[in-house]
Amino acid sequence: MDATAPFPLYELSGGPEARGDSYGRQAAVRIRRSIGHYHAQLSGGGLDAARIHRLARAFVSRVEAFDPAYVAEMRGIARGADVAFEDVMLLNCRTEILQLAKRGLPEAEPDGCTGAIVTPQATADGTLLHGQNWDWKSECAETGVVLRIRRDDGPDILTFVEAGGLSRAGLNAAGIAITANYLESDRDYRTEGVPLSLLRRKVLEQEQVALAVRAIYATPKSASNNVMLSHASGWALDIECAPDESFLLHPVDGMLVHANHWQSPIALSKLKDTGIQTTPDSVYRDQRVLAALRAKVGAITLEDLRAAFFDDWQSPWAVCRPPRMSLGGNLSATVAMILMKPAEGHMEIAPLPALNRRFTTYTLKPQGLAKAAE
Repeated sequence: MDATAPFPLYELSGGPEARGDSYGRQAAVRIRRSIGHYHAQLSGGGLDAARIHRLARAFVSRVEAFDPAYVAEMRGIARGADVAFEDVMLLNCRTEILQLAKRGLPEAEPDGCTGAIVTPQATADGTLLHGQNWDWKSECAETGVVLRIRRDDGPDILTFVEAGGLSRAGLNAAGIAITANYLESDRDYRTEGVPLSLLRRKVLEQEQVALAVRAIYATPKSASNNVMLSHASGWALDIECAPDESFLLHPVDGMLVHANHWQSPIALSKLKDTGIQTTPDSVYRDQRVLAALRAKVGAITLEDLRAAFFDDWQSPWAVCRPPRMSLGGNLSATVAMILMKPAEGHMEIAPLPALNRRFTTYTLKPQGLAKAAE
């Protein structure tokens, strides 16, 4: 399989189970490939399929309490792809399950990521821009998909995700967009919480920014995470989340850039950043992107954001990471570069951008999105 081939687009509609069944049938090959990848990783720590399924089943009641429709959708995915329901739950809880099994695994490569939001005051045409480099296991370039979800009970959604997952990065027809970055602290995995991937789906289901923020703030989490939110009208916010507390970062000169270390002074006064030892390049990735954008502030275009994300200083430990061995012995890469214009329902994605500069455009074709601020 060509790992630099465009990510396939699947359109979903109907109720949760119907959407899931359609998703599973359309993406069956990639879903099975994704399941096989994570089973292989977990089996390296001595976990057989029965043990993996037990870990996955432990999340069912937690997810059902958060939103029973998500469990119904996962059951539909499993039926459509003809795979075990527990394996679909594994794909949607893989961050948490990999951590539960971490003691028996080689050092896990964290979800890297460098994200940026540029608000209208800093762009050339007054349109908000939002993007991310997603750093993870290079083989996931063969399992990514784009979902266009037509909903009767809320705004339509366009999201990029690993096949079998409900959401990762994306935007909706209400003008809300989200990306997320790995963070780590000494508070992680002390309590049980909702899987981080499902928080992103919940955000994309919202019509109102306030309710999107509430979904992040009010939901208990098992681990730290950084969430970058934006709205087509020009609003942007970064939320650094510990499992039990969140810290806000606002745009400076119309820009927000975040990698994989904590930035909030308040957060750093209250917790210990334990992630830099596994993502030491984080300390300059955000600064490299920010410097590139600052040089064009007031006239930044999507091409400028793209160029900033292609930065290869200190390669292979760069903003745009070619496949390389991680500190834990895994083959890691910038799996995808994702660029969004929420006001236009516009998303562009390049798989393995350090090796491939071909972008595919995906559109939501929204109606009545808020226009960027004058």
